[in-house]
Amino acid sequence: MRYQHRYIPMTEQDETDMLHEIGVSGIDELFRDIPDGLRYSGELPVSMQLDEPALWSHLQELSARNTSASQGVSFLGAGIYDHYIPAVIGHLLSRSEFYTAYTPYQPEISQGGLQAIFEFQSYICELTGMPIANASMYDGATALAEAGLLAASATNRKKLAVSRTVHPETRSVIQTMACGLGIEIVEVPYSSAEGTTDLDRLAKTIDGRTAAVLVQSPNFFGCIEDIAAIEPLAHAAGSLLAVSVNPLSLGLLQPPGKLGADIVVGDAQPLGIPQSFGGPTCGFFAASKPLMRRMPGRIVGQTVDRSGKRSFVLTLQAREQHIRREKATSNICSNQALLALCAAIYLSVMGKQGLQETARLNMNKAHYAADVITALPGYSKPTNAPYFNEFIVKLPDSITCSELNRQLMNEQIIGGYDVGRSYPELTGHMLLAVTEKRSRADIDRLAARLGEFQ
Repeated sequence: MRYQHRYIPMTEQDETDMLHEIGVSGIDELFRDIPDGLRYSGELPVSMQLDEPALWSHLQELSARNTSASQGVSFLGAGIYDHYIPAVIGHLLSRSEFYTAYTPYQPEISQGGLQAIFEFQSYICELTGMPIANASMYDGATALAEAGLLAASATNRKKLAVSRTVHPETRSVIQTMACGLGIEIVEVPYSSAEGTTDLDRLAKTIDGRTAAVLVQSPNFFGCIEDIAAIEPLAHAAGSLLAVSVNPLSLGLLQPPGKLGADIVVGDAQPLGIPQSFGGPTCGFFAASKPLMRRMPGRIVGQTVDRSGKRSFVLTLQAREQHIRREKATSNICSNQALLALCAAIYLSVMGKQGLQETARLNMNKAHYAADVITALPGYSKPTNAPYFNEFIVKLPDSITCSELNRQLMNEQIIGGYDVGRSYPELTGHMLLAVTEKRSRADIDRLAARLGEFQ
């Protein structure tokens, strides 16, 4: 059956013709293999169709119910952060050649897109201290899970030691991806006094079956892990070391690649990517040269054409669309190239000095906030380890995190994350994030409100 206008929405006559062509009497007959008890009957509880003006008005009304970081002052982090985004990012990102582009399957006509990805890879290598980076991942959580799978493949081992200070949602992703491959996940406890991985427990966990040690630094509590102390524990047993990082923190901290990490991953959201209600974001993945051919996704490389002109190509594409499925390193079908471009533009605009200054502002403001809040009666900071731009505060026994956040919201302040939701032993603790966007007046205002809500 041929249609002259292929992209015009289907009419009732089109539906009738197609059903006649395949020999069925109605749509319901296509689902006859599904038992009636499993099928929904009746009308779905949704509103009637709206015309465009009415729909626009309805969506605006729904949007007005939200409180965004731009309407108030946000101290919420836990993986998604309220950072300043230079205006140039939105301008360049909305150019049609980037905004509408998909995977560069034809390198000879995709040079601009390939160069953008190559620049992103180069920046990630510079930040992490690693020699190789791929063309981005879905997000930081799947990047760390892929690091664990790579380690299991490279070492031919079936056990991963994962610090309990790794983001709880990331640990959930790791568990899910490992389950189908028969990989054992052993979670390593943290030191309650330091807020970092318990090194003694880690040493007892690592053995000849451990493929890799997976840690996050700064970790979910905001504390900086001692990567230099973890590295020999992992490598002494022949295990790999995978570290998830906040890329902005690398403006101040020694990159994990310089401390012996084999794989460095993370989420590029702090690098010019909007919060967008939690996503999408862009993950990054960098590794040592011996692991290059096992990396998920693909790598964009630089070369010259027959005329000696600089050009870019997809150097490695070890994914299931390009090689036999059983030999693929991952099933990633598309990368977050548009958001990787966000990060590349951000790093280009900020430069080395700008990144360092922004990181220093985050750290200094977070430390100031911690000092003024813990000076309040009933508030304390339970961890002693160094921290970047997040920290945990123990609240007074007289108030819960949920109640405190409700009261703060009335003051147009978005409070911190209720740590007890993910760590029952830390009920009554709040994780606060302080970025470069928070002024001293904002912090003092938060502390004043906390002092009133006891």
